[in-house]
Amino acid sequence: MGRRYENILETVGNTPVVKIGKLAPAHVDLYVKIEAFNPLGSVKDRLALGVIEDAERSGALKPGQTVIEATSGNTGIGLAMVCAQKDYPLVVTMAESFSVERRRLMRFLGAKVVLTPATEKGTGMVAKANELAAAHGWFLTRQFENEANADMHSRTTAREIIDDFDGARLDYWVTGFGTGGTLKGVARVLAKERPETKIVVCEPEIAAMLTDGTAQERNPDGSPAASHPAFTPHPLQGFTPDFIPKLTGDAVDTGVIDRILTIAAPDAMRCSQDLARKEGIFVGITAGATLAAALQVCEQAPEGSAILCMLPDTGERYLSTPLFADVPAEMTEDEVEISRSTPNFHLVPAA
Repeated sequence: MGRRYENILETVGNTPVVKIGKLAPAHVDLYVKIEAFNPLGSVKDRLALGVIEDAERSGALKPGQTVIEATSGNTGIGLAMVCAQKDYPLVVTMAESFSVERRRLMRFLGAKVVLTPATEKGTGMVAKANELAAAHGWFLTRQFENEANADMHSRTTAREIIDDFDGARLDYWVTGFGTGGTLKGVARVLAKERPETKIVVCEPEIAAMLTDGTAQERNPDGSPAASHPAFTPHPLQGFTPDFIPKLTGDAVDTGVIDRILTIAAPDAMRCSQDLARKEGIFVGITAGATLAAALQVCEQAPEGSAILCMLPDTGERYLSTPLFADVPAEMTEDEVEISRSTPNFHLVPAA
């Protein structure tokens, strides 16, 4: 940071790479790129800024026009920031199964949030966004197919990684996928400029669509025509809607992915908690999943390998999810005992 900015959008990107000191095996160097340092707390701030500015340049987005997108939360939050700063009304569609704090954050930023039934999954919220855009003449950002998404990551995320590891080893880059923008945008730059870097992708164990290998049904514009048959609902919000996004499919088709790992939800939760309690890094479930994949890579990596793991968002997006299920709001017995250890004890827990 260290300088004055004209507006909040100038602070998007340039997120730090931090070495993991306690959780990684001693024979490798494990680093994480903490996207929670973006102004609205996730990697999707990059996407939001990239697609809106691309649409402004092309003329596809007119001054004052309403923007609409289907989102699990982070893209909508990023778009709410960008649209607030640039004076565009924003409507998002979101399946009702995603965390309550996400919809409240978007509304706090001025967006309208239209909920769709959980039973209709990600394809349902996409269909509703398409329907509303067509009916009202709104600008649909199409985050899952929009090349401006991947282009933004090629210009920013990838360049930051290249610069941060200039003159140093980078043997593995580990990421998950939501839209596939990070995956496609970074992977193609690494494949060209750091071809020795192996690209590892992770996905939920119970929604292992890439691992399954079945082709995604698509409409002519690349959008999903149906849910993928290998999908089942999973708690890794932000990863893997019920279809393989076109941008993700593009990355797979180029052959740049070296390995695909599946991650169980309990392992994702545990790694998120471990990052908080042992490294002081506060991130969400999808970050925990990506770290779990990176730790698998670490165990099998040769001596001296350097691994970089993407951490997509902050843990505050997950307060109402199972990630915080065991975190009490009231004092525990141990905390009461600490309080009782000195004479000035006033607060008595409710019976």
